[in-house]
Amino acid sequence: MSNLDTLIDSTTKVVSVVHQSNILGTVNPVRAIMDRAHEVGAVGIVDGCQSVPHMPVDIAEVGADLLMWSGHKMLGPTGIGCLYGTTEILEAMPPFLTGGSMIEMVSIEASTFAPAPQKFEAGTPMVAQAVGLGAAVRYLEDIGMEQVAEHEAALTAHSLAALSAIPGVRIIGPSTSADRGSTISFVVDGLHPHDVGQVLDNLGIAVRVGHHCAWPTCRRFGIPATTRISPYIYNDESDIDKAVTGIIAAQEFFGVAP
Repeated sequence: MSNLDTLIDSTTKVVSVVHQSNILGTVNPVRAIMDRAHEVGAVGIVDGCQSVPHMPVDIAEVGADLLMWSGHKMLGPTGIGCLYGTTEILEAMPPFLTGGSMIEMVSIEASTFAPAPQKFEAGTPMVAQAVGLGAAVRYLEDIGMEQVAEHEAALTAHSLAALSAIPGVRIIGPSTSADRGSTISFVVDGLHPHDVGQVLDNLGIAVRVGHHCAWPTCRRFGIPATTRISPYIYNDESDIDKAVTGIIAAQEFFGVAP
């Protein structure tokens, strides 16, 4: 943030940033970034896929021109997501698909597009996915996003402490629970993340391994990939403890235990 004014200047047209990193867990100060984007006349875009399902998000407070998030990360179906946009930018954007229900009038010579959001929703809508996502949203609303965030904060603190206590394990990202989400990536000395993931999978523990669609971030930390845990509302501390036991088992199996 110290060189934000240098990174975003009068030549900048679009500023796109994640709200919460899906590999580091970092929660970025998106309002300050969006304010700077608007100062120079740029469009501000925020990826909320990792934040909206895990914490209270006030769209007005975020200050983005466009904010999007996915359904499958918030207990909903795959293949569907949400896009919020200001009236000004949505009216200025042309449709990117054509088909039924996105026009007002069509003739041989011309056509008139429907207003947003209809002009971006061509063809048969994804009815089943939309119904499923709606059910997921209502479920999370009934729990309360403040409660979701509080539960995750406790799991995050427990996870960070437990992982940090394993010799040979290095957390990639913030090592404290301040300004971070529950997604925690780590590497194990002497082991490829895929091997760690295989051992955990054999124990019935689901994690994600790889570069998490963030190759530049992995390169920045000098690693090929990470193993990532992502505690959510269906987890408790016992799940974290089982994962820790599995990581130690992986170290012992491959003969790299300190």
